[in-house]
Amino acid sequence: MAQVQAISSCSSVNLLFKGSIKSSPRIQDKFWCAKKLDSLQELGVKASEFNGLAIAHNRSNSALPCANHAIQAVLTNDKETTNSTPVGEKPLRKKLNKVVLAYSGGLDTSVIVPWLREKYGCEVVCFTADVGQGIKELEGLEAKAKASGACQLVVKDLQEEFVKDFVFPCLRAGAIYERKYLLGTSMARPVIAKAMVDVAREVGADAVSHGCTGKGNDQVRFELTFFALNPELSVVAPWREWEITGREDAIEYAKKHNVPVPVTKKSIYSRDRNLWHLSHEGDILEDPANEPMKDMYMMSVDPQDAPDQPEYVNIGIISGIPVSLNGKELSPATLLSVLNEIGGRHGIGRIDMVENRLVGMKSRGVYETPGGTILFRAVQELESLTLDRETIQVKDSLALKYAELVYAGRWFDPLRESIDAFMENITKTTTGSVTLKLYKGSVSVTGRQSPHSLYRQDISSFESGDIYNQADAAGFIRLYGLPTRVRAMLEKGL
Repeated sequence: MAQVQAISSCSSVNLLFKGSIKSSPRIQDKFWCAKKLDSLQELGVKASEFNGLAIAHNRSNSALPCANHAIQAVLTNDKETTNSTPVGEKPLRKKLNKVVLAYSGGLDTSVIVPWLREKYGCEVVCFTADVGQGIKELEGLEAKAKASGACQLVVKDLQEEFVKDFVFPCLRAGAIYERKYLLGTSMARPVIAKAMVDVAREVGADAVSHGCTGKGNDQVRFELTFFALNPELSVVAPWREWEITGREDAIEYAKKHNVPVPVTKKSIYSRDRNLWHLSHEGDILEDPANEPMKDMYMMSVDPQDAPDQPEYVNIGIISGIPVSLNGKELSPATLLSVLNEIGGRHGIGRIDMVENRLVGMKSRGVYETPGGTILFRAVQELESLTLDRETIQVKDSLALKYAELVYAGRWFDPLRESIDAFMENITKTTTGSVTLKLYKGSVSVTGRQSPHSLYRQDISSFESGDIYNQADAAGFIRLYGLPTRVRAMLEKGL
């Protein structure tokens, strides 16, 4: 099945055909009479339908008659772009000028650097985002990147932006994916991809690249952000193109291209860490029946080994956003970092779940989110004072959709932004403080208070009061229970 690939500038329409099209009314129907092409999928046609193949691109805001524009010819599939390549010769990929690569310094991204240069004839700018993954992962990156063939390494500290603009909105919304997952990786990918788009503009790159596999969610999260923020950028995903199938192939490719192979010990787990969480996948976790090994965890102690004495923390919250710990105001990233340390030593925030990936398969993952679990419980508990019943019900229902959108990489989708506006407005009065007790893996609420509390002791007290007359309940019950009574009367023939 031939595919359509964007190749033209943002203000023009280029159609590319191989073979004659003059005698094919079907092609005229599909292209010469076509209206605006809103997505590549709208052009899903087989190459055999027009004796060769088609590529079209339209990024303008209005329909443009194809007859007024130049026609070129290109055929593209999942791997390669060709220009009249003779039969038997290996097609060459489209030439790129400069590519910004999401770079970690590990084996995969170290190999991607020379691969991009070889296959696309481009310069490679490596980009690393600090989202709280730890200083060890950032050491020696510039030397590694340049040794791999990169012309430049750009490192940006995104920790405060990540927590303030991505984590805290999800926290305020109460977003949890499939009852358990607090969206650690899902929130980090769009902030990294957003920074990559900024770097691409700064260095004059015409493409971006990532090392995500073709089986996971992250490829979607990165690329939807690229599409949303700069649809003109080309996207290169090596794991969907190259012939490397595993670690040994990557090592062999690295040696062939004189790329220093990272000599770190290979973990049996696939991990992703940021300031919000640490995820673990792979190895024995691939069997859902297996209990995780005790030494797998890195952010939290085993609850059995946690201190025998509980620890109390007080979280200050303004409009649904945490702002202080034990009366001391802290920046978003600092607050989360401190709570990670506190929660971790009490074994807080371990989650083991089987989730439904966006790409269709199920996967098993174990997550450590100590600070996030504490904050989530605090905000949720304060809402029990400040929000009424129906508001909580609507908020909770929208939180499910909010989580789904974030998980699916649609951070910059108008729907998520609209739901977020609702969440921001509805939590304006969610201000106050919550006291929590941390003890051997558990988080218990011991107190909550708010100047906007809807709880009235004089009304709720079992003692008689002036506002609530218990005799009024009789009439309420008769009216509220009327449908129940009518149904029962019908069933009994009354």
